Amino acid sequence: MWLGIDTSGAVGVAVGDRESGEVLAAHQDERARHHDEVLMELIDRCLREAGGQRSDLEAVVAGRGPGPFTGLRVGLVTAREIAFVLDLPLYGLCSLDALALQAASEAPSARDLVVALDARRREVYWARYSRDAGDDSGEPATTPAAEAPLTRVAGPTVSAPADIAEGITAADVVAGSGALLHAEQLRPTSALAHADPGFLLREAWRALDAGQDLTSTEPLYLREPDAKKPTARKSALGRA
Repeated sequence: MWLGIDTSGAVGVAVGDRESGEVLAAHQDERARHHDEVLMELIDRCLREAGGQRSDLEAVVAGRGPGPFTGLRVGLVTAREIAFVLDLPLYGLCSLDALALQAASEAPSARDLVVALDARRREVYWARYSRDAGDDSGEPATTPAAEAPLTRVAGPTVSAPADIAEGITAADVVAGSGALLHAEQLRPTSALAHADPGFLLREAWRALDAGQDLTSTEPLYLREPDAKKPTARKSALGRA
């Protein structure tokens, strides 16, 4: 059994079987806070529903974000601790990749996708993906979109919605909590806000089969945390 954990937006946990490619259990809590309170509960719940326990785990996949500093850190630290204690392989995946895979699965004829998560401060974390099944000759793609590999061609990055709106075309699938929040500018085509955590496992398996290196679990914060350490301490009289 493989365990998937993502806290880039919603708190998501999934348990799946690598050999069959089947997701055995998946749960999500979309509350914006309390990540640390619900994550372990969701892990135990998924394991029970999958008919296993922690000793049955073979590997852990962690969503690297981008996402808020505190929430993202909770998921990554928990994944690292479980992998360390149980001596399991640990893999990291850009969370937007899982969201894009689910959005693509819901729109099998689409070739171009933009996914955007709410980054607060009137910004979004976003990335662009393409199912370009053509070749280097410049000839039009002939492979059906649903069978073509999904490739990230821009991002992940953080931007104001207006900065990416001009690049969105009528042919693009647009999904994610950021697109829904800024619907007037980003014109979402899907009601999908956060990826089902099962797609974190599916995308990790696909990437590993393609030979991609997923060994890094460094968080994709993309900007400094809201809380900053004071540069100088001041007394009550205003003197440093």
